[in-house]
Amino acid sequence: MKSGLQFLLAARRSEITELERLSRSSALVGAVGALTHAVQRERGITNVFLASGGERFGPLRLEQIAQTDGLRQPVLDAFEALDSGPDHHPNGARLFNRIAGVMHELDGLAALRAQVAQQRMTPRAATEAYSRLVGGLLAVVFEAADSAGDPAIARALVALFNFMQGKEFAGQERAHGAAVFASLHIDAPQVARWRHLVELQQQAFDVFRDFADPALASVAQGQQPPGNDAEVERLRHVGWTLGQLAMDEGLASRWYDAMTARIDAMRATEELLASHLRSLCAHKIEEARALLQDEAALLAGSAAAPGAGDLPARLAPQLERSVLALVQEQSQRLQAMGEELEAVRATLNERKLIERAKGVLMAHRQLSEEDAYKLMRQMAMNQKRRIGDVAEALLSMAEVLPGKPR
Repeated sequence: MKSGLQFLLAARRSEITELERLSRSSALVGAVGALTHAVQRERGITNVFLASGGERFGPLRLEQIAQTDGLRQPVLDAFEALDSGPDHHPNGARLFNRIAGVMHELDGLAALRAQVAQQRMTPRAATEAYSRLVGGLLAVVFEAADSAGDPAIARALVALFNFMQGKEFAGQERAHGAAVFASLHIDAPQVARWRHLVELQQQAFDVFRDFADPALASVAQGQQPPGNDAEVERLRHVGWTLGQLAMDEGLASRWYDAMTARIDAMRATEELLASHLRSLCAHKIEEARALLQDEAALLAGSAAAPGAGDLPARLAPQLERSVLALVQEQSQRLQAMGEELEAVRATLNERKLIERAKGVLMAHRQLSEEDAYKLMRQMAMNQKRRIGDVAEALLSMAEVLPGKPR
């Protein structure tokens, strides 16, 4: 019959297996971040190219396409390294579905680029197409965060995901503003969308600061190029009043350059966060293996005792106390981890509720994703409730909402 210590060792080995899975996920997140950054830049360049009728950023677009394609294979290799067996990932169905979606979008890049080259797309349509790919890549990161069982790693993943999400909204703002400045035209809905993207960035970065290591959050705050924030803010206000001011065509390049400097600085922070995540995984694995070695030595000592496997009387109380201490320590640690994980999970679950509620409103009220979110936010403000609570209430009423599709 197996002893309690043997089951304790089995628990420790399971913990190491889980940490090694998270380590592979952290490597995947790093590769995804690099590809995402390249796709975001291609999207911004494409918008200037399309809005200018193909007169601007043509050679730059081709250079960026080559860079994006060079970063595709590391992501595919990281996908391949994941164990896709049914019993080897806690949320495998969702994660592998997200990966399948990303691979489908990657397969469609060539056709998308051909349409862009032939000027057969509007900047808005191109933005939406590229954003679907970025959204899929970020969803893979979200699923990695949602499956983390170690609270420190979960917090690091949630911080990184929200930073990447904020950076994506900045990328969408770059593409949106680039199209406006290149076309020298803006209307009220475009202004509203622009302002909404700025607000979404702030919300994502607020969550990042809540979960990030304070030292890393401080580094992120100080990595923007000097004067860049002021330049971006000035160009935002120029863009928002484009119909009222005399403009010059060079503003498209100035906007793109200012936002690219901002987003490139974010990429440096993103790489720092990804490096911190990998180091954290390595440290946790090393720590767990050291504990396993100590516990295995204790088990080996008991097994080597004379008496056909029976412990001598002088050793039994000592071993019993050692095993009891180990079990109590492990129980306390798991309880603390569970409490901390619960706080992290609350943030992830709220995001899931909001996304599902947006989908319900989009289907029932024929709203865009942006308008659905704005409606939920307005409801939260009017009712003085958190938007997550509003989302939960909407989901509970989904069957009685007007306009349900048949």
